[in-house]
Amino acid sequence: MSQNLRPLGKTGLHIGPLVLGGNVFGWTCARRESFAVLDAYAALGNGLIDSADVYSRWAPGHQGGESESIIGDWIRQRGHHNDVLIATKVGSDMGLGHICLRREHILRSVEDSLRRLGVDCIDLYQSHWFDKRTPPEETLRAFQHLLEQGKVRAIGCSNHSPAQLMESIEVAQVYGLPAYQVLQPQYNLMARAGFEGELRGICQREELGVIAYHGLASGFLSGKYRHPDDARDSARGDAVRQHLANPQGAAVLAALDDIAARHLARPAQVALAWIMAQPGITAPIASATSTAQLEELAGAADLGLDADDLAALDAASTPPSA
Repeated sequence: MSQNLRPLGKTGLHIGPLVLGGNVFGWTCARRESFAVLDAYAALGNGLIDSADVYSRWAPGHQGGESESIIGDWIRQRGHHNDVLIATKVGSDMGLGHICLRREHILRSVEDSLRRLGVDCIDLYQSHWFDKRTPPEETLRAFQHLLEQGKVRAIGCSNHSPAQLMESIEVAQVYGLPAYQVLQPQYNLMARAGFEGELRGICQREELGVIAYHGLASGFLSGKYRHPDDARDSARGDAVRQHLANPQGAAVLAALDDIAARHLARPAQVALAWIMAQPGITAPIASATSTAQLEELAGAADLGLDADDLAALDAASTPPSA
């Protein structure tokens, strides 16, 4: 993987071209395999590992915090994490029955995350969702407190609409509070509309770092799912089947196959390389459950897509209505 670093907005942090998604750790990736993937990712250098307190609460028998605990155990085993950055998120439903970004919830949750991760400071702490119940001023004041305490180095947000992001930015300006420096939106060849346009424009104007999640559309863009039966045993089968039922999905897979064949690459590498080439994007996030899979995904950074490649992927992934 190319080690060309890129600034993560105005955070002062610099990251490599691929962010490692931690949602699978302790869920579809067991402890031993998780440690192997984390070791391999750290060896690439200058990486960012993305997690959240809620990962993987959705799995039967899980309470949330499983991903952070795996990452923390890995850090404790090796005795350091100075070769990777750690990002996590707060605000998802952890048993309250709703999204929550209230001050007391943030201050309590960060302590839980710090304990599970086994670190003194979280490099990037993010609001997982916009909380309509809580004024952005209260949330940002809580983040300001954490920044001043040295418990987090930078702050960001995920799953915010243009209006929600701008409201938070304007509140920060009015009250002299720290503003979000990073946005984490869903963005891939099967989900472009939410980021492209107004949201990307805000990020570019405000110089926000952007790390895009679901880079492979729940695995669909890896090319390993060609028929609904292929997703029968997948933990993300429902999402994959939706893409397979979408005629546009077949067009995207065909374009990925064609470009991958010409570059002697894999469809997943092409899909991630496309994201890496998009204006306003700092890096895509992708998860891996094995070192072989991680090695394949990391190869996206060395794949030079030309203008014709990008145009073909744009054409295949643009909805007819657009």
